Parts: sequence; structure tokens; C-alpha cells
Amino acid sequence: MADESGGGDQPIVIKKIVKGGGHHGGAWKVAYADFVTAMMAFFLLMWLLSMASDEQLQGVADYFSPTVASTSSESGAGGVLGGVSMSTEKSMISDGQPMTQPAQQGASGSLMNAAFSNQGEGGEGTTEEQQAAQELQQQEEQKLNEVKDAIESAMMRDPELADLSENLLMDMTREGLRIQVVDSEGKPMFPSGSSRMFPRTQKLIQQVGTIIQNVPNDISVRGHTDSVPYGSNADYTNWELSSDRANASRRVLKASGIAESRLHNVVGKADTDHLLPNDPTNARNRRISIILLREELTDPENYKKRVQELAKKKRASLPPVEILKEPPPLPSADPTRVKPQPAQRTEPESRQFKKTDGDVQFP
Repeated sequence: MADESGGGDQPIVIKKIVKGGGHHGGAWKVAYADFVTAMMAFFLLMWLLSMASDEQLQGVADYFSPTVASTSSESGAGGVLGGVSMSTEKSMISDGQPMTQPAQQGASGSLMNAAFSNQGEGGEGTTEEQQAAQELQQQEEQKLNEVKDAIESAMMRDPELADLSENLLMDMTREGLRIQVVDSEGKPMFPSGSSRMFPRTQKLIQQVGTIIQNVPNDISVRGHTDSVPYGSNADYTNWELSSDRANASRRVLKASGIAESRLHNVVGKADTDHLLPNDPTNARNRRISIILLREELTDPENYKKRVQELAKKKRASLPPVEILKEPPPLPSADPTRVKPQPAQRTEPESRQFKKTDGDVQFP
């Protein structure tokens, strides 16, 4: 029963929550923080790339490249990402890769140098032997250059041979002096598909044989062809043609005075060793190579013996090394001898203090 005074009635409050407006929570802050972090990392990477040297960038590329055969797992600065020290004195840091490439050995370089430098143990393969090997190489190369000059002079004196100057190539290789009789467009040395040489070719090879007959080096004769093949059913191929042309050149050299014992080999190379690899059908690929071989390749034992004999002469010509004598022994102690007393140390006057009865007096 309700109170008649009405004091028991309470107002009903209805609260309406209006959705919309305001923020949508804090998820956007996380996304924004990730974005800022990524941008900071990106700009840091760009700065590091701009500060790195080419060698460091190449080291990073090699480290992550899948084509590298193996990657070193060294720790510290010895690895791929080790970098370069500003000061190498008393430093434990070693460069990952050499900054400069070692100088390559030229055409006159010798395999015997490495043989003598790596001989045995206990001082064998001395500097004198290396110097002797280099001296013999220089002497041999000088003689081969004289042969080259003599052939060029003979070509200039003979008008018929002078016209063939473009058909003669000479260069110094690791094997020795290479003399090549080369075809050219409109001026072949052999008829097409034949091993019977033209008279001008025979005269040119005879002139070469006359000049090199007094040189002691052994000779290698090699025939080369272009890549134009014979027919599919042909029994005669470029292998037979190159071999027959090399043998024809050998016969001309023998007739010009070359001893049979000096012919080291006669080889048919077919089209496996082009003068112009990018143009395999070019006429200049058809050629005869006459190579004056180095002695170290044809007679290594005799060459090694000559090097050792020359090295022995060099050692004998060196001035004798003076042997240091042992210092004289110190005199024995004499018990009757009075031992000198050490000099009395006197303090400078400015550092001497006076003894007083009471108060301390400073100088």
C-alpha cells in the first residue's frame, strides 16, 4: 500500500549511451609505432650503406650470395664482415680480402721458378737458383727475339716475301716464339681443302727454316683450319686436313736444313684453336704454327742442371762471409784485489736540510 503522503515514490532515471564520436581504442598507436620503427631502421640502413666502402659492400654481397662455394666462420675481424683496420701496426686484425691483385707472370715466366723456390727443405731452392733461372730465361728470350728480327729483315729484303707480310704473325708465348703462316681473304696459303701449298707459301716457310736452323730450340709444327665442315658423308675432315698441312710444312722445314731430331711434334688441331674465336669461319683461322719451344719445356732435366751449375758459380763469386769471433772472457775475480767502493752520493746544496734544536727550517 503506497504512502498517502507520496514520499515513497522515487524518480526513474533513464541513461542513454550515445555511440559514435571519440576515439576507437589504442590499436592505432601500436601500428603507428611499428611504422615509425620500420622507417627508422630503413633510414639507418641507408646511412650505413652510404658510409660503407666498396670492399665492405662486396664482402656483404659475397656473404649472402648462394653462389659462393664456402663462407668462412671465422670470428672477429678475420671474417667476411671484418672490415679494415685504420692502423696495421701491432694489430690483430687481418683484412678479409687483398686490396690489390698480385702481379701476374708474363709470357716469359717460367715454371722452373716455382720448382726451384719450392724445392725440399733446409735451404734448397735458394735465391741464387731463382736468379740463375731468370738469367737463363732472359738469355733464351733474347735469342728468340733475334730470330724474330732476322725473319722480319729477310721479309723486307725480298719483294715477294714483303707482299706476304700480312700473312706472317710472330709473337712470344709461354711456350716460346710462335711463327704463324696465316691465310687472308684473297691470298690463301693452301688451296681450299688441299694440303698442297702454293709456291709462295713454300718459299716463306723455307725462309723461316733457313733462319731458325741454327737455333738449338726444338720445334713444334701445328696445323689449324676454320670451322667450315666437309659434307656429312665425307671421310676426309678438318682433322685430316690440318694434319696433312702440318706434315707438308714439316717436309719443307726439313728440306731447308732443319734436323729431324729438332722436330718435337707435328700436330693437327683442326678447328679447336681459332686465331679469331668470335669468327670461326674467318680465313685467318686457317694457318700453320711453327713454335720454337723453350728448353725448360722440352728438356727440363738438362735445364734444371744448367740452372744449378749457374747458381753454383754465383755462390762461388760471392764475397766470403766474415765469421764473428767470440768475445774475450771476462777476467777472473782476484780475492787480493780491493773492490772499489761506490762513489758517495752527494745531495745538492739546495736539497740539504739543517738540523735545528726545535723549529724546522726549510732551505
